Amino acid sequence: MSERNQRIGSSLNDFLRDEGILEKARAVAIKEAVAFQIQQEMEKQKISKVEMARRMKTSRAALDRLLAPGNASVTLQSLTRAARAIGRELHIELV
Repeated sequence: MSERNQRIGSSLNDFLRDEGILEKARAVAIKEAVAFQIQQEMEKQKISKVEMARRMKTSRAALDRLLAPGNASVTLQSLTRAARAIGRELHIELV
């Protein structure tokens, strides 16, 4: 008899939890979603990265780190400054 695949029927969350990376994966996904929204709004308003960094009172390199996929080590303060720089508010909630 062959072994039964334990992953069949399990969810992605179950798999990530079993691998011990669920929280990190969630943090990266949330950060990427927010960064994507910021980039979209920058494009919509025709705001360059240089102008965005100026509005945030930060460097272009810091802005690039904020927008970089996979870099989840971004502070709430940076995200808040980015949101304000494009005329938006950052809202975080527990669900």
